[in-house]
This record gives sequence, structure tokens and C-alpha cells, in this order.
Amino acid sequence: MKKVLIITYYWPPSGGAGVQRWLKFVKYLPQFGIQPVVLTVDPDFASYAQTDESLLKEVASETKVYSTKSFELYQLYSRLSKKKEIPYGGFANETKPSFFQKISRFVRGNFLLPDPRKGWNKYAYRKAIELIVSHQIDTVITTGPPHSTHLIGLKLQRKTGIRWIADLRDPWTDIYYYKQFYHTALARRMDRRMERQVLEKADYLITVSNDLLRLFSQKTTADLCRKTSILPNGFDEDDFAGRTYGQEEKFTITYTGTISETYDISGFMEALKRIEKPVLRKLKIRFVGKVPSAISNRIKDEFPEMEMELTGYVDHLQSIDYLLRSSLLLLVIPKVENNAGILTGKFFEYMASRKPVLAIGPVNGDLAEIIQQTGCGQIFDYSDAKGISNFIDGIFNSELKTEPKNIADYSRKGLTEKLSRIIISAGK
Repeated sequence: MKKVLIITYYWPPSGGAGVQRWLKFVKYLPQFGIQPVVLTVDPDFASYAQTDESLLKEVASETKVYSTKSFELYQLYSRLSKKKEIPYGGFANETKPSFFQKISRFVRGNFLLPDPRKGWNKYAYRKAIELIVSHQIDTVITTGPPHSTHLIGLKLQRKTGIRWIADLRDPWTDIYYYKQFYHTALARRMDRRMERQVLEKADYLITVSNDLLRLFSQKTTADLCRKTSILPNGFDEDDFAGRTYGQEEKFTITYTGTISETYDISGFMEALKRIEKPVLRKLKIRFVGKVPSAISNRIKDEFPEMEMELTGYVDHLQSIDYLLRSSLLLLVIPKVENNAGILTGKFFEYMASRKPVLAIGPVNGDLAEIIQQTGCGQIFDYSDAKGISNFIDGIFNSELKTEPKNIADYSRKGLTEKLSRIIISAGK
């Protein structure tokens, strides 16, 4: 069986969206003749924004997982910060940065390039060399964010000549909160040079959407399309097997995951104002995950008739339970530059739940294309309050129905089969 070394910072007990992609790839790769060897950071030294101990159960006992220590400045940051939290999700938990937070962002953006988790690299590199030799590995995969992980792959390739595949799940210097790091011109040039080196030197690239490939292609004169595959995120059918729930007493609109003030919900709020108060009393909006108080208080103040449930952070399977108990699933894409390629992992689990999806975001982006292809819901522009209101009314009154189709194209197992072909072909 062919072996491949997978270098990933995020691995159980890390929680959040970042861990799911490679946890599921590793689960299914052996079924396609590839044995994954995982290298990750020791949880005792890691700076996870979220943890989910339940995900440890999804790692098969025969999976070979190795970890190393790290040097994490984020741990120091969390101790000094008033909130005692590590920033995540584009500073979703830091909507109004203090002077200390602004100084910390400047330090991060100018002295810790490409990101603070690069403190893991020297330890991971040494362990990777050991694993490559002991397991006779000829292919390594790095996945980011954190994009500093790709620098491990770059160094391994330079020193050993190993075949290197870089999986870029998010933009690098185009990420929507990039400007919040207060980079100097020199720091921006240095960061862009590292990004360009990874894009040009990797033997093969994987990314999650067509528009993200477009963004990366603008960074270099090299023809990235010839060595890049699009592998979106997806859903694991096992997570939904045997889980059936009836709808709750109230018509429940559920939003899961990160939300911050860069997520424009003004059109959604205006849509709710179009709904009559007797109907609002029959609605409940549920946020699964951390929600800034500015958003939750705004909804409470403007719609006192409507029930709101804030669950806080829950483990992965609990979040799926909430999806299956919902009437309508709300998805909002950040209203930022270059958002046409944002394809969140949770969207595919929304799709798999077979509940109607109400998406708000770019109507000509990759998300809109998949929604149209699968028929799992509708997407509306941020300001289309009338369209959003009509869609909610239609689902509430059972006048509109969604009938998802072709969703098997996004199963984790099917996507892993495609990955296995990439690994084999990249090794030739």
C-alpha cells in the first residue's frame, strides 16, 4: 500500500471547521489503497481556538499519528488578553479591538510571517525527515491554514527532493481579514514572496473552489491550472446515518459556526421586518457557535417577539443534530472583497441534512453555482430583503420545497477517491 505523509496543524482534539477536511480524507484513504501517516502538533503545545474531544473517536486505531512539540506565541497572547481567548474566524471574537489587541495584530502581521504557528515548523520538519525515512515515503501533503505549514513542505522538497502536494483551503494574502494585521509594505512583500514560492514550487496544488484558484493564479506568471485540482469540502454520510429528527414546535432557522460583523445580515433583518408579528412569534432563530453580543443584542432588540437560542460552541455531531431539527438553515458569506470563492465546510453539511438552505452572499460565486446545481436552497444578495422574506414565507407556509439532487458528488468518501487519484498521479 502506498504511504503518504500528511502534515496538518489541525487534528483532533482541535475543533472547528479546519480539522474536518483531513480527518475525513485520512478516514477513507485506506479504502483506495493509500496509507496515510499523519504528522501534527502535540495538543499540549498547540494553540487551538476551539477543541472537540469527540473527534478523537473518529481516528481509527490503526491510523499512524505522530505529534511534536511547538513554540506557540498565541498561548502567551491568550494569557495576556482580557478575554483569555485565541483569535479565530477573522477575529470574530474581537469585534472592537483594544489597544493591546491592535498592537498584537501589528506584531503578528510584521514579525510573525506568515503566521504565529510557524513556531511548529522546526519541530515538524525534523520529525517529517524521520518519518520519510522510516516509512519509506515519497509523497508529502501539507494543508493550510496555517499557511506556515506549507513552508515545511517547501523545505522538505528542497532538502530531499520528495514530491510535495500543497492543499490551500483558504486564501493567503487575500484572506478577508488580512488588512487587520497592519502590515508594513516590507512585510506584505515578504508574505507575498512566501506565498508565490509555495504556489510555484509545489509539485501539485489542491484548493477548494474555482475562484480561489483564480486568486492564486494572479500571484504568479506560472500556469497553476496545469497542476491544480479543485477538491471542495464535503459531508460524511456516516455523520448522518441513523440520525432522524422531527421538526421542533416552532419554525426554527438555524445558523451554525462563525459569524462576526463582517457578515452582513442587514438584508436578513429587513426581511424579518416584513414578516407579521403573529408569524414572528412562531419563529425561532438559533445560533450554534459563538455569536458577538452586538449581533445577538441587535436581533433581540429589533424582534422581541421572536425566540432566540444561543447554544454556544458544541461538538461536531451535536451541531449536526441541530441541523436535522431545523426548519430552515441560514448561511451568510462575509461581505468582503474576493468572496466569490468562499465555500464553507458547513454548507455541505447543510446540504446533506436536506433542509432548505437560505444563503446570503455573492449571487455569481461558487456557492451560488453549487446551490443551483443541487437545488438545496436559494441564494440572495445581501440587500435583497424582499427575496429573502418571500423565501422564508414560502418555506414557512409549505408553498416552497427544496429537493436536493446530485449531492453524492460532495460526499467525503467520493472526494477522497478523487484525492487518491491525485496522490497516485502526482507520484509518477
